[in-house]
Amino acid sequence: MSLKQRKRTSARRSGRRASQAVRRNLRPQQQPAEALPAVNHPEPVVSVIIPAMNEARTIAAVIAGARGVHPRCEVIVIVNGSADNTAEIAHRMGAKVITFPQPLGHDVGRSVGAEAARGDILLFTDGDLVISAAELRPFVEAVGSGADVALNDYSGPVRGRIAHPVILSKYTLNVMLGRPDLNGYSLTAVPHALSRKALTALGSAILSRPPLAHARAVLDGLKVKAVHKVPVGRMNAVRRKEDGRDLLQEVILSDHLEAMGLLLERRGERAGYSDAGRRREMVR
Repeated sequence: MSLKQRKRTSARRSGRRASQAVRRNLRPQQQPAEALPAVNHPEPVVSVIIPAMNEARTIAAVIAGARGVHPRCEVIVIVNGSADNTAEIAHRMGAKVITFPQPLGHDVGRSVGAEAARGDILLFTDGDLVISAAELRPFVEAVGSGADVALNDYSGPVRGRIAHPVILSKYTLNVMLGRPDLNGYSLTAVPHALSRKALTALGSAILSRPPLAHARAVLDGLKVKAVHKVPVGRMNAVRRKEDGRDLLQEVILSDHLEAMGLLLERRGERAGYSDAGRRREMVR
């Protein structure tokens, strides 16, 4: 290899190393989030609600991403059952921190945060999901443009030979609600956003049962739309099962049954679907 060729090869390698370094520095996990603390705006337009339990590793970057969704923003972190310094980090980042010594249970932090929120737009995410402001902003913009419920355009893994029970439940609920266009999109998945109008109509308590809140939003005629895809399934850690049971999956499935119950209560025992002229009285 000639001297000139060796120089070209060396330059290409250096360029690749530099590009890789830049990409590493742009990853949300690598951003020096704690170097840029801020305070909540005194008159927020957007309230970002972040439940967190033992998320000291990610919470600073999560808050940093949330801060960038709007110039007038407040960040509310609901720290529950934490044994680490999640709350202290969130305080240093300028968030409003609501702490509970015990775990609240799945999605209860959403209700607590919504109750404390002052913004006209409520954006929900989680303390273990590092999502950039650019990926969060479409949900805020959709509500600002007239949507009441802005959903994550993400159904979960759908290419498996056997459908995952949670994914199947979300698809089924949307079909029964008359919204097959929503596929498997649901308030079950974050990020998503609500208008103040939606919060007033639904109430904060129901947000801890996302499928029920989703069904209520559709049944009450709120403007529900999927606006942006954030593939959060790839970001979530694998859940530990107890005695072979996935307790979180059981909670989500039972929430969907409750949502189906509301649908039957509102639209009748066949949820408004026809019996196709069956003469049931002729059957003994």
